[in-house]
Amino acid sequence: MWQEFKEFAVKGNAIDLAVGLILGAAFGTIVTTLVEKILMPPVGLLLGGIDFSNIFTVLKAGTDGATDYATLAAATEAGAVVIAWGELMNALISFVIVAFSVFILVRWINKMKRTEPAVEEAPALTMDQTLLGEIRDLLKARG
Repeated sequence: MWQEFKEFAVKGNAIDLAVGLILGAAFGTIVTTLVEKILMPPVGLLLGGIDFSNIFTVLKAGTDGATDYATLAAATEAGAVVIAWGELMNALISFVIVAFSVFILVRWINKMKRTEPAVEEAPALTMDQTLLGEIRDLLKARG
């Protein structure tokens, strides 16, 4: 069993998978930062200064009894039960960007794998085939 595991772990597929997971995690971090720090602030500004990471709904008051908090961090620190709508929006936008990027990558890889089939030229006709073609044409001309 140890030998089989060793063969599996050393095969190219397992190593490729590990590299893909590591790069995917790093790419996810980059996209999350891009969405939260670059894309959403201007969108929020255009929509009247909304900070999407602080859009939330309080379901149950915190230990201080308040139901109105300025930020999501303040609400969670007070122990309030909240639904973080803004974080969900950020996560959905991140997902769409990652999914689109992966789609473009897979499409590009598939395009690189596809090769155009070689166009084969028709083989040259033999003397018999040429004569038979001429006979056919003469018979057609006679009517």
